[in-house]
Amino acid sequence: MATIGLIGGMSWESTAVYYRLLNEGVRARAGGLHSADVLLHSVDFAPIAEMQAQDDWAAAGAALAESARRLERAGVSCLVLCTNTMHKVSDRITEATTLPFLHLADVTARAIMASSSRRPLLLATRFTMEQRFYRDRLKAFGVEALVPAGEEREAVHRIIYEELCRGRIEEASREQYRAIVERAVREQGCDGVILGCTEITLLVSQKDFPVPVFDTTALHVAAALDFAGQLESIAA
Repeated sequence: MATIGLIGGMSWESTAVYYRLLNEGVRARAGGLHSADVLLHSVDFAPIAEMQAQDDWAAAGAALAESARRLERAGVSCLVLCTNTMHKVSDRITEATTLPFLHLADVTARAIMASSSRRPLLLATRFTMEQRFYRDRLKAFGVEALVPAGEEREAVHRIIYEELCRGRIEEASREQYRAIVERAVREQGCDGVILGCTEITLLVSQKDFPVPVFDTTALHVAAALDFAGQLESIAA
């Protein structure tokens, strides 16, 4: 398999899930003692989170572009960015290296279009829900992503940063996410749920909702393994 370069640490809680799922995926595909061929650069999330809060996406993009260059110098074959929100600066990453880049929103959109869902509810950070970079990318594939109401968006965002990124899993927050989705199904006609922040998969899953769930972390990992396998075949 071609070496996968992971840009992670935003937060490390979900990056650890990426690493585990990648290795489980390779074991399931290849068997025995096989594991994933990856190089991970895990950034310090605190400065990145401050850049997000200050709306300094240029600085955040520069930081992740440098991370990509480091991985390219280390010899990886492709890049995977282990966060939904920071795909806002994916263009800075793709401009910084010559490596193939697997865009998480594209992977998610293809999974949705292969299902019966067309109007899923996007649960994510406030940046991903309220700005257009992610939803417009989905829309280009034919997916009309809905978002919760204002106070609900704040609750979703708060739970991500104050709990999930810090390793806290609260039953009350799980119930709050369930209620948000139930209201969207009832009042907005949503027909699916996008777990559009990699940490959200730590809190909820398909069993929590009555509509199809699109776990962006799991989808991204599966696509990365396919992607790396294809690159290896081309190189051979």
